[in-house]
Amino acid sequence: MTAVDISGTVRERAARELRDRILTGALPAGSRVDLDAITEEFATSRTPVREALLELSFEGLVRVAPRSGITVIGISGDDVRDSFVLLGVLTGQAAAWAAERIAGEELVRLRELAQAVADHAGGDGIGEANWRFHQAIHHAAHSPRLLTQIKQAARVVPSNFLRLFPEHEKHSLHEHDELLDALEARDTGAARAIAERHVLAAGHFLADWLEHRKQERQG
Repeated sequence: MTAVDISGTVRERAARELRDRILTGALPAGSRVDLDAITEEFATSRTPVREALLELSFEGLVRVAPRSGITVIGISGDDVRDSFVLLGVLTGQAAAWAAERIAGEELVRLRELAQAVADHAGGDGIGEANWRFHQAIHHAAHSPRLLTQIKQAARVVPSNFLRLFPEHEKHSLHEHDELLDALEARDTGAARAIAERHVLAAGHFLADWLEHRKQERQG
């Protein structure tokens, strides 16, 4: 899976956690967000939580109204697929440029990071290890503008994706190896195709899972 920023301020962490809950259906469409409860959960003041919710409202995930409070709008399976298509294009371009521009020491570091992901398979640390691996590929493209675009687009990816879908883990690790081989061979076409496929497969997986959960709730 692609990189999801796991660091940040209280506002960024609150936004990421709430976004994760919406993207995975833990906060389904129509549910209300209790500002006081979230503030207590993050052991912070209301200001960063309000800012986090405002960020989510700009993304179309929640509705903030003066009288009715904060309501989850949610995201559909089709929206997820569309978002992952866009993310796939960006990460594919990053992989292609990385195949052209990557330095020898960067490739060595990538193999170390890929091994770290494999070493954390089935554990809680796999999300962070996976983030570091993909972030290193994006940096190897040596394009700050593209890196910024990927960071924005990657918000659609739950930060706990591999822990949420452990059955996707083995497939993901195999594609990491394929991508590394393409980068080492300086094969831009293969690197682009593998990176795009990697992201699109995850998007379809998440979209199907969300639709299944929605049907269960309605049933």
